[in-house]
Amino acid sequence: MYYDGLTVSKQSSTKEMDKTLQREINLAKNIQATLLNGSTPKINKGEVIGSSLPARLIGGDYYDFYPLANGKIRIVIGDVMGKGIPAAMLMILTRGAFRTAAESMSSPGATLTAMNQALYNDLRKLKSFVTLFCADWDPDTEILTYANAGHNMPLYINGDNREVTLLPKVKGIMVGGLPNQVYKEETIKLKNNDTVFFYTDGIVEAQNKAGDQYQLERLTRILENHQDSGVGAIEKSVIDSVHSFMDGALQKDDITMVVLKLTYENSNITSLNSPVLNV
Repeated sequence: MYYDGLTVSKQSSTKEMDKTLQREINLAKNIQATLLNGSTPKINKGEVIGSSLPARLIGGDYYDFYPLANGKIRIVIGDVMGKGIPAAMLMILTRGAFRTAAESMSSPGATLTAMNQALYNDLRKLKSFVTLFCADWDPDTEILTYANAGHNMPLYINGDNREVTLLPKVKGIMVGGLPNQVYKEETIKLKNNDTVFFYTDGIVEAQNKAGDQYQLERLTRILENHQDSGVGAIEKSVIDSVHSFMDGALQKDDITMVVLKLTYENSNITSLNSPVLNV
């Protein structure tokens, strides 16, 4: 009887620990959602939206908006190596580094340089890294300036010829990869009805039950077909397409995107920021 009682006690203790762990995971999920759910700033000559769908309760993808002087806005999207709680913890660390750098750095390249400087030692100790893409939209010059730290190049939808291509390429090593990095910048002049689609590889690498990947070509077709829609509808069309392709298969990686669309005739538009989609 003593052994049985001890077994029952251990089982009860294990169940209580499981409940505590679940509560803490849910709290972490709420904290992450709250941090990602900051109000989207007003931007001139366009609209913007961001969203993230974690593969688990919490994820390691990251996006953020930071308003700059003279109506500019700094956009960042990133992907922390790994999944779940460890990746989420590093995502919070990345967010703090971005916010600090964005306050003092004058450009996307300088922001990534400062972030790498701040995070490098910690990421090396943890044997991890973060891919990041950072861009500044300037409504006065109508120029998007950007720098890349090992991330997917965003897609550019030309509002005139309606073609979907990659933004002009710019290279840079992932944050945490090497110390003392200087990140180069590239620019593009944007026009009315142009769209820039930032994303993480959880979209193009999503798999169906047969193990086939969604791939960039399918994403390009969806953007071509829905380019006349607003940012919210474009975002939804991508999510719907990915889920239709997966057809019930397990989501293995976080899915995150930011959509920037230029609408010069209707400036000062504020879009709704939907950080976590409950699809």
